[in-house]
Amino acid sequence: MSYHHGNLREALVEAAVELGRERGPDGIVIREVARRTGVSHNAAYRHFADRDELLHEVTQVGLDGLSAAMLARVKRVRVKDPVERARRRLREVGKAYVDYALAEPGLFAVAFSGPSFGDLTGPYQHLTDALDECLAVGYLPPAKREGAELTCWAGVHGFSMLHSTGPLRDVPRRQRDADLGRLLDRLDEALRA
Repeated sequence: MSYHHGNLREALVEAAVELGRERGPDGIVIREVARRTGVSHNAAYRHFADRDELLHEVTQVGLDGLSAAMLARVKRVRVKDPVERARRRLREVGKAYVDYALAEPGLFAVAFSGPSFGDLTGPYQHLTDALDECLAVGYLPPAKREGAELTCWAGVHGFSMLHSTGPLRDVPRRQRDADLGRLLDRLDEALRA
């Protein structure tokens, strides 16, 4: 992609996102972003003080994509029973997390790289909302509510890492889906009243 006119900052972020998709966080280098955009690295530095600032932009793109995937899955749940609806929504949040990690391993790695990995309010809020709904309908007891985000997040994040870039990346999809189902069942059991 070469830059011709318009918003250079946006073009630089787009090039950085593509590098993130291809190579993960270590692949996002301002010189390469500038080269792909067709401008000098000095022109890129007029828009980003340093690599960390550019990396933060790509991180946010990754988290926004994850958030959108989670929200789309939650909105598809059409069950009338409030308890079952809450349980399924929580399950869909977990499935969306894993699906996104597997579909976008580079961007997913960028989204969770570094000490300041972006604004988690979207993805984290979807998890919090799903857990609060489980609490509101009486499925999740108040005593189990505190810290439930970390338990769920750690489970699906670990699963995602094992299957996207870790030792289980070559497990056939059918087996992976069955394993994810079992993980989500265990989380469901742990949260139940």
